[in-house]
Amino acid sequence: MSKQNINVALIGNPNTGKTSVFNALTGLKQQVGNYPGITVEKKMGFCKLSNTIDANILDLPGTYSLNASSADENVVIELLLNKNDKLYPDVIVVVSEVENLKRNLLLFTQIKDLEIPTILVINMIDRMDYKGISLDIPYLESHLNTKIALVSSRKNIGIDSFKKLITTYKTLSTAPCLNASSIDEDYFDTLRKTFPNQSLYKLWLVITQDVNFVDLHRKSLKNNSFTKTDSELKRLQQKETIKRYQFINEILKVGQKVNSATAKDFRSKLDRILTHKVWGYLIFFFILFGIFQSIFEWSKIPMDYIDRTFANLSSLANNTLPPGAFTNLIAQGIIPGIGGILIFIPQITFLFLFISILEESGYMSRVVFLMDKIMRKFGLSGKSIVPLISGTACAIPAIMATRNIENWKERLITILVTPFTTCSARLPVYAIIIGLVIPDQFVFGFLNLQGLTLMFLYLLGFAMAIFSAYILHKVLKLNCKTFFVVEMPNYKLPLLKNVVINVIEKTKAFVFGAGKIILSIAVILWFLATNGPTHKFSDADTIITSKNENFGLNKTDLNSKIASYKLENSYIGIMGKSIEPAISPLGYDWKIGIAIISSFAAREVFVGTLATIYSVGGSDNEDTIKNKMASEVHPETGKKIFNFASGISLLLFYAFAMQCASTLAVTKKETNSWKWPLGQLVFMSGFAYIVALLAYQILK
Repeated sequence: MSKQNINVALIGNPNTGKTSVFNALTGLKQQVGNYPGITVEKKMGFCKLSNTIDANILDLPGTYSLNASSADENVVIELLLNKNDKLYPDVIVVVSEVENLKRNLLLFTQIKDLEIPTILVINMIDRMDYKGISLDIPYLESHLNTKIALVSSRKNIGIDSFKKLITTYKTLSTAPCLNASSIDEDYFDTLRKTFPNQSLYKLWLVITQDVNFVDLHRKSLKNNSFTKTDSELKRLQQKETIKRYQFINEILKVGQKVNSATAKDFRSKLDRILTHKVWGYLIFFFILFGIFQSIFEWSKIPMDYIDRTFANLSSLANNTLPPGAFTNLIAQGIIPGIGGILIFIPQITFLFLFISILEESGYMSRVVFLMDKIMRKFGLSGKSIVPLISGTACAIPAIMATRNIENWKERLITILVTPFTTCSARLPVYAIIIGLVIPDQFVFGFLNLQGLTLMFLYLLGFAMAIFSAYILHKVLKLNCKTFFVVEMPNYKLPLLKNVVINVIEKTKAFVFGAGKIILSIAVILWFLATNGPTHKFSDADTIITSKNENFGLNKTDLNSKIASYKLENSYIGIMGKSIEPAISPLGYDWKIGIAIISSFAAREVFVGTLATIYSVGGSDNEDTIKNKMASEVHPETGKKIFNFASGISLLLFYAFAMQCASTLAVTKKETNSWKWPLGQLVFMSGFAYIVALLAYQILK
């Protein structure tokens, strides 16, 4: 029997456990990308439903209804309206949760009107006894014209039965739950007669939403007898919503019973503490403090192991492969370049781990609510804190997340200031520099100085983002008024499977995304560092040997001087020397200058670049990257390049500089103009230079 491959779309309100259901179905068989032409994230997974049916599982952005108010919600509607889309679902799964069934069913009744086979999943059934909830499933299935799957993605209850139910999608009723067109029968009758071959509810969505339905555009619906003004359409939408909730209320009177006396008040008590105007901020501060202390303390052993392993690999390649350009490329270019980024996997993994736990537990929504009070004073809303916090992973998806902010001024300001938030790409730079210039010591017996420095840099980036937002709020003459609304999900213990999958996917995306860039740049840098345009490079052996023949240098020291001289006269050396006058006031030499320029492709390239340069410029391939950087001295003064003053200068430069071409690209796409990303580049880089200059001149 031939195998069938079907499309299954998961749709639901935020905080219903939709992602948990997605993970339960797909595990690690997931792909994350963007929808064509837009920057909204798309998650696709793969699942074997039976011996004859495989499924592509599409996790659509969370939405409260089909009345779209953001780009994320538009994605949902446009997919469901376009049968020609290759991802158009054979069956829709609406994920609800047992405690908010009334609100969740609004979206379900709208989906049913699209006449696509639909299954209702009621998640978190393990909480039914705790909350005193009972459900009459046969009654609900009968009146909602669907099949219901009771699951607990947390405890893996009902997943196998749910999979079997999906395989029977062809037998599901496609009839709507109610007659929504009764809100204005004359209007909908006219609409039905004008477009007899089109689905009535799809026509209604095209009229009321900013979406396209195949070849039927909103323009073709204007100047007809059924045309209504925007205010009239809004009133009809309100009447539709009221009618749907009346239907839902009648169904749940019989189909759901809640014994409120058995519900505990734990959530409200915890909320009073975590969102307190004093204790809430202190708790958040100590959580951040614990995270950054742990990032340094827990990752020391694996980082040292990775660092030493790649140093040994480089030495092994150099000693076992036949001498030549290819061996040099492997030993001095590729291995050090890759090692320069893989060494930070432990720290990045711990960062994603903590962020995942905070999101899974429901605490992150409390942070959003808590920070709204601060955001308001700087011209933003609490919704802006989501991109700013997301920016600790990467500025690119964080800027994408601003699409949930309806107010254009707030969204624009959030886009422009989000790159100040310390992202995971800065972490390798911070980690290596902090390790070089900040003592690995404890104060008061438990405070690690390196962890404190890392936390300070994160807070500094966030503070600068807020300050910049305030300036932009005063400068940009855009008057828009919005209200802040955020849902507080229930507290729950983080689901281990969700946390693990999230950490693996995010770390893998970081490593492979950065790895491609680093590998390419490592090869280019190696070529530029091993070739030169003048005789000084080609005759380096003769020049250095003749200069030092009276000094009695041993072979190792002589080879080191030759390698250093060749590096200075290579293409990369000449490039570095040409920019050295501009960066020397900051305490940087030409090697750091090259690393800064190359890291514009991606900040984390900074360490890989220095690893490549030092590997080419030195003969000791067994030494670690950190040791090579620590021993680097200025040829004229003999002082260490990476000292406290230059180290702090570098940390501050990377805290503020716009060292990310991808962020500029996504800013251009989101604002549809080069004016804003170029402004970002000039302001952030200029400000970073001035701060780094002042820091070095004061501290030196």
